[in-house]
Amino acid sequence: MTEVNSPPRPGGWTRFVTARPRLSLLVALVLTALAVVAGGGVADRLGSGGWEDPAAESSYATKALERAFPDSQPNLLLLVDAGHASVDAPAVAAQARDLTRRLAAEKGVTGVGSYWQAAPAQAPALRAEDGHEALIAARITGDENATAKTLDRIAPHYRGTHGPVRVKLGGIVAVRQEMQTTIKADLTRAELIALPITLVLLVMVFGSAVAALLPLGIGIVAILGTNAVLRGLTTFTDVSVFALNLTTALGLGLAIDYALFIVRRYREELSTGADPSAAVGTTLRTAGRTVLFSALTVAVSLAAMMVFPQYFLRSFAYAGIAVVLLAAGAALILLPAALVLLGHRVNSLDLRRLWRRDREPKAAQGAAWARTATLVMRRAPLFALGTTVLLVVLGLPFLGVKFGTADDRQLPAAAESHVVQQHLRESFPGSPGGGVEILAEGRAAPDQYAAYEQRVAALPEVARVDGPLVKGDAAYFTVQPRGEAVDDPAQRLVGDIRALHAPFVTKVTGTAAVLVDTKHAIAERLPWAAGFIAVVTLLLVFLLTGSVLIPIQAVVLNALSLTAMFGAVVWVFQDGHLSGPLGFTSTGSIETTLPVLMFCVAFGLSMDYGVFLLSRIKEEYDRTGDHDAAVRHGLRRTGGLITAAAVILAVVMVAIGTSRVTNTKMLGLGIALAVLMDAMVVRSLLVPAIMRLTGRATWWAPAWLRRLHERFGLSEGEPKAPLPGPGAVPAGGAAAEHDRPRRIVTG
Repeated sequence: MTEVNSPPRPGGWTRFVTARPRLSLLVALVLTALAVVAGGGVADRLGSGGWEDPAAESSYATKALERAFPDSQPNLLLLVDAGHASVDAPAVAAQARDLTRRLAAEKGVTGVGSYWQAAPAQAPALRAEDGHEALIAARITGDENATAKTLDRIAPHYRGTHGPVRVKLGGIVAVRQEMQTTIKADLTRAELIALPITLVLLVMVFGSAVAALLPLGIGIVAILGTNAVLRGLTTFTDVSVFALNLTTALGLGLAIDYALFIVRRYREELSTGADPSAAVGTTLRTAGRTVLFSALTVAVSLAAMMVFPQYFLRSFAYAGIAVVLLAAGAALILLPAALVLLGHRVNSLDLRRLWRRDREPKAAQGAAWARTATLVMRRAPLFALGTTVLLVVLGLPFLGVKFGTADDRQLPAAAESHVVQQHLRESFPGSPGGGVEILAEGRAAPDQYAAYEQRVAALPEVARVDGPLVKGDAAYFTVQPRGEAVDDPAQRLVGDIRALHAPFVTKVTGTAAVLVDTKHAIAERLPWAAGFIAVVTLLLVFLLTGSVLIPIQAVVLNALSLTAMFGAVVWVFQDGHLSGPLGFTSTGSIETTLPVLMFCVAFGLSMDYGVFLLSRIKEEYDRTGDHDAAVRHGLRRTGGLITAAAVILAVVMVAIGTSRVTNTKMLGLGIALAVLMDAMVVRSLLVPAIMRLTGRATWWAPAWLRRLHERFGLSEGEPKAPLPGPGAVPAGGAAAEHDRPRRIVTG
């Protein structure tokens, strides 16, 4: 009499994705082609702003001033350079006046003025201190897209040499346009760098060129699909151009992570003798569930940015959620169909034979990771304390973080708009455009305006007050601070002005006011975002593991893994270390929204790797009930996979980090560091050490939570029947007899 394992019957999902694999791939190909068309030109519809809170006082005042006093709100500056001559020379003055008249006649341009036409009291602010440069100022009307189109049309007619003068373009509109153009070009270069290197790394991981191409294909589908989603969103809301970088990075990184996990498990099942259909079914029931959980955890972290009012942050939530869901969907629908069609041919074209003759014996695969886990658990207190201290020390520079605003210094030093703005900071008195602006609403007498102006001028941080300009029931004052436009005294000045009593309603704006309001909006909503991430992550990890302690460990260790990233951001980008080799201009501060963005993205990616490791540990613990052996088995099976995925994602992020825009460089290099630290330090050393210290208590849960997990939880492993009763088997304990594969007895 012999016993034969009965093959598991394919579930509904397996039947759905494998019933017509050719049709599935054909539909995917058609949808991808449509996404290429739908997402075409998406970069041209994206904005380069979005750092401010649209409901803040400064935002209201800015829009009101644009409506009431458009002539005093220039967003385009022409820097007129007379060379060695004086800007007052007759030939220079005549040419400059001609440029001013031509600019005033352009459609979509208003409020044109220049040094050569300014009133005597205003002229000094428009003339460089050395007398060789002066400004023409104007306002291009319309939203971001309209102003960009107008600038594209008129810029070639003004940029360059005109008789005795040379003209460079600056101002907010020019900075935004150059930012958008630079990001678009940098993104293309990053893709050209990342794709071939990623393919080489995938070949090294899989050996098979066929298997290596599958994750890359999933990534491309996710990226193209997300571009189409973003293109559709621009019809209804503002979307930041910076979101394209996240689309590329997560599209490649997560799709490769998910495909790596699924293809690796599929090949494991094939190696046990399973036929392709059965191997796909087992892979979807095991690795497929893990991919689903991983995608949910990453999406939760990114969705937290929706609570912030700045469209810069919300754009990353739009792009991130779309690319995560598309990557997971492609990995769980298209990839299984491709695997069914390929069958054993997934192992074809083993390119590793070119440099390695003997393949590693199956029994030895992952042995180094098992030895690492054994060593770490043998010295668990030492590794737990040592890695924690290391991560905390690496994060200490973040205690000195200073928050600021993004400006032209995000661009390369040689960028035209950066050059113009730098000339304004260094050569023009009072830093034009860097003051505090006050909007006064409500009818008032001239003596009331004069009395208010005197109270503002008496504030200790005020260098000069100009105005008021009066139009109807509104008046406009400009205040020049004594120091830098956005330093701490300038921010205090904003609060002091807002606290002043006036016989009319006042609203304060300007660079410092925008920064104050942005910091307030971030601080007000940050607890809600952090709480949302923590609560939903705890719930998802509980549903995966059935443990009370593991979700808490996961949240704490994930947060700890990000310390090196935050410390490096301050040390490198704020303090300016490595600014020369990395090619950026340090402003002495970090843009306020960047740490929030980096936290949400890096936390989600860390949970991605955490879910991969925990799911395999849980599967083994369910099978054997041996806690230490399960930790060793989990690290053995996933250590190399997680490290390979982290290295590949780091390559993509470093490629993004080659951008010439500082914020993009910071995002790419910072997250690359975070994922490497998470994979190589936290997952390899800290997690096994902590799990050894907590022992079997790691899997404890009260009876009512065990029943909740039995009903709603999912894990990587075969579905299990309900336990006989509360407390009969420890949560996550050894598999019961009814949990084992069903057998058919034949004689």
